[in-house]
Amino acid sequence: MSFFDTARDIRLEDNHMLRATLQRVDGEWVEAEINLNDHIGNENGRFCWDSNGFSDSAEGTWCSIEGTGPVCVLRARLRNAEGEWCDHDLNLSERLGNNDGRFQWGK
Repeated sequence: MSFFDTARDIRLEDNHMLRATLQRVDGEWVEAEINLNDHIGNENGRFCWDSNGFSDSAEGTWCSIEGTGPVCVLRARLRNAEGEWCDHDLNLSERLGNNDGRFQWGK
């Protein structure tokens, strides 16, 4: 089960803070946040897992809920080594979960 099944009001703030209301095991809904900068980097114009600081070289960052899953997709224009802007996206569902009302980052 993806965290989106137990989440509502999912939003990206300040280009790197993912916030949502997550459901706990007891059914209570609580506010949660995760700093995506702590887990995602920019490697030559592409998002990369298990790195950090992507938003320092990003513009137009946003999240959307997409597909039949559904999944949460992070999108941005990332600067590459030559200074060019590259459109890139990342499926956050691959690493993000809900652990009793808290975001959990995993592999």
